[in-house]
Amino acid sequence: MRNDISFLIDSRLTMYEHQSTYNPNLPLRNLFYIADLYSNLTRDANLYGSKLIALPTPRFIVFYNGEELQPERQELKLSDAFQIPEGEPSLELKALMLNINKGHNVELMKRSKTLCDYAEYVSRIRSYQKSMPIADAVEKAITECIAEGILEDFLRRNRAEAKKMSIYEYNEEKVMQALREEAMEEGLEEGIERGREEGRKEGREEGRTRVNELIKKLAAAGRTDDIIRAVSDKGYQEQLFKEFGI
Repeated sequence: MRNDISFLIDSRLTMYEHQSTYNPNLPLRNLFYIADLYSNLTRDANLYGSKLIALPTPRFIVFYNGEELQPERQELKLSDAFQIPEGEPSLELKALMLNINKGHNVELMKRSKTLCDYAEYVSRIRSYQKSMPIADAVEKAITECIAEGILEDFLRRNRAEAKKMSIYEYNEEKVMQALREEAMEEGLEEGIERGREEGRKEGREEGRTRVNELIKKLAAAGRTDDIIRAVSDKGYQEQLFKEFGI
C-alpha cells in the first residue's frame, strides 16, 4: 500500500522499490504512491489559484534481485499497460529497474558497499538452499557474512529479524501461489457442485479475494510465520479467516 522508501533532496523526490519477483505493474503502483505524496505535500496549497504550485521532480528506481533472468537495466513504463497505445500518451510514468543480483551493475555496486554486501548475502542463501533447508541456509549465510564483515553491523543488530524476513522473502512467491491455487480449487469445487460455469467463476473469485485479503492483513500485522503456516494447514487458514472476519 506504500512505497518502500523515498527521499526529498534538493527539490528532487526519488522513490525506491525493492522486488524479489519481476512486476510489470510497478509504474501503476508508483503512480498511486506519487499521487499520495503530492497530495500530502500540497495539502495547504491553493490548487484553484492562478499561481503555479511547484512540485519536487520525481524519479522512480526499482532494485530487482529475483531469480528470473532480467537485464542489467530496463525501463518500465505506465503506457505499456494502456489498452490503446499512443505515440505520446497523455499520462506517463517511467521507472528504472536495476538488477542488483551478484555480478550485475558492477559500477553501481562499487559505489555502494551496502548494496554489494546485500547482493553477496542473497547469493549465498540461494547457493546454500540448494543442498539444505532454507532456514539452515539463511543461518549459515548470516554467520559467514558476520565473520567476513559483510553487512556485519546490520546482521549483528538484527539477526533474528533478518533471518525471519530472509526466509519469508524466499518463500513469499511460493506461499502466495500455493494459497491462491488452493483457493481456486476450493472455488472450483463449489462451482462444480452448483453445476454451473457461473458458480465456478464466482467460487474462484471469492476464494481468491479472501486469500488476498488475509495475506494483506497478516503482512500488515507482521505475521509472516502465519502466512507460511496457512499454506499447509487448511484448518489454521480457516481459523485466520475467522480471526480477521474474512
